[in-house]
Amino acid sequence: MAQPRFPILFITSSRIGDAVLTSGLLRRLVDEAPHAVFTIAAGPLTAPLFRDTPGLEALVPFERKRFAGHWFDLWVAARKRRWGLVLDMRGSGLARFLRARRRAVKKSLPAGLAPMHKVLEAARVLRLEDDPPSPYLFTSAETEARAEALTRGEGPILALAPAANWVGKTWPPEQFAVLAAELLGPSGPMAGGRLMLLGGPDDRWSAEAARRSTPRDRLIDLVGKVDLLTAYACLKRARLFVGNDSGLMHLSAAAGAPTLGLFGPSDDRLYAPWGPNARVLRGPRDFETYLKIDPGLNHEVCHMLDLPIDWVVRAAVGLYHETVTPDFSVVGAAR
Repeated sequence: MAQPRFPILFITSSRIGDAVLTSGLLRRLVDEAPHAVFTIAAGPLTAPLFRDTPGLEALVPFERKRFAGHWFDLWVAARKRRWGLVLDMRGSGLARFLRARRRAVKKSLPAGLAPMHKVLEAARVLRLEDDPPSPYLFTSAETEARAEALTRGEGPILALAPAANWVGKTWPPEQFAVLAAELLGPSGPMAGGRLMLLGGPDDRWSAEAARRSTPRDRLIDLVGKVDLLTAYACLKRARLFVGNDSGLMHLSAAAGAPTLGLFGPSDDRLYAPWGPNARVLRGPRDFETYLKIDPGLNHEVCHMLDLPIDWVVRAAVGLYHETVTPDFSVVGAAR
């Protein structure tokens, strides 16, 4: 007799980084509940990240509306079903108004608790603090085949993501060009390698300096040209990633690429890239200093000008050499 299906409603963030950092919970459910079928609700930008999830029944993109109308829309879409589990990573009250055998809802951390990484915070929702699931996205054979075609060629891939969601945490774009030249140049550790540029449709300017610094036959320009899940699959083939604190940084770490995240006015205690091959680099100021200097974190001011290029080059070279080991598992390592 066939096992009955176990319907799960997974509600996750509309922000790329936060959605990626909660994705390990979804993988854990796929692994441990083989008869589960999933309805995944997320913002229009992040919903496609989950399109290749095994057992996916429905992907529900929902946009924020006035007076929390988006939650009413989701309730209408979900109310007729009896759910085995409603897992709400956005901490809404929706689960209380749905029929469900079990509800797991993200709650605010208790006052006075030390800052906690978002992966650990997500793990608390399913009481997995002792074994927090690492971020992970599922990719189909078709997605992998497209990534393979986009990255086909000789030489290791240096992936750069020069943009961020606000200027305050964006390292100057021309510095990324210098970094690429240092790493890929004749005397660099990745000499003969290729540059992969990543970003959204609005990030062309941020990537322009690095784009112009690299010969066309050694450039994989994906800025504004691929969806996020394809970018994730391409990052599986990267030998090294350097970028600002952004959703792409979290995608890189989840893909297993050696990832160097550049931080300034954002809290790496909460948002550091997660994984054994992930590192954080910031300039001479810690996050608390930024809050004292600019309590409102003015989004029009670049706070990353004090991160020297030689610090980034040194950290990137160090991470590159640290991850050259016989058991290095990143796909791009053998290229």
